[in-house]
Amino acid sequence: MARLAIDIGNTRVKTGIFQGHELLRADSHDQMNLADLLAMIDEYAVTQAIVSTVKKEAQPWLDQLAGSIPVIGFNRDMAGGIHNHYRTPRTLGLDRLAAVLGAKQSYPGTDRLVIDAGTCITYDGIDAGSNYFGGSISPGLNMRYKALAHYTSVLPEVDADLNFSNYYGDDTTTAIRSGVQNGITYEVLGFIQQYKRDHTQLNIILTGGDSVFLDTVLKNSIFAGYIKTEPHLVLKGLNAAIQEHNDQL
Repeated sequence: MARLAIDIGNTRVKTGIFQGHELLRADSHDQMNLADLLAMIDEYAVTQAIVSTVKKEAQPWLDQLAGSIPVIGFNRDMAGGIHNHYRTPRTLGLDRLAAVLGAKQSYPGTDRLVIDAGTCITYDGIDAGSNYFGGSISPGLNMRYKALAHYTSVLPEVDADLNFSNYYGDDTTTAIRSGVQNGITYEVLGFIQQYKRDHTQLNIILTGGDSVFLDTVLKNSIFAGYIKTEPHLVLKGLNAAIQEHNDQL
């Protein structure tokens, strides 16, 4: 029995087709094409879907999808085994919770720090006892570049450059790259150092659209041996949630 996991983010829609715990196929979409999605459902004989969304507005294609297969909306009560100590649990983003659930499944019984580099960068820790106390949210890579252009009169909008490695810029463009990319690097290293003080055997899990950038800048750091890259972590968490949901029926 194949299942479909759908992660509707701020910028893109990610889909994954699972057989048990095995991810058979993963795709990322600028815009959802319902016809292609229904074709995948037929090809893999998908029998149900689970959806997580960070958007407030309705997605019309979801109603059409629900006319073909049962669609379950991921909610905070489906994060089985996570001891959620967030002071306002109903405000915790579903994507963050699904990522923590995916980390729990992929690296059981260990301390884990999930760094999700998407539209925003989020940092979420879950300890070996599956306790989640909270995390951090900061602007993502592209948001920082866009903000500099939007909130100033003369600074240009600059694209990221994964090959940029200097600690300073010698013109306006490279100065912006230095500030944005090195700023993220120092931020990430600072968070990792803080978590490592409390959790010496820490698994650091990178996910999200800009995880390649973080993997590039962190691969030569002292934490390189602790870093795992899991581009489909949220999808894996959603799949774990729907599996547990089915087991409880």
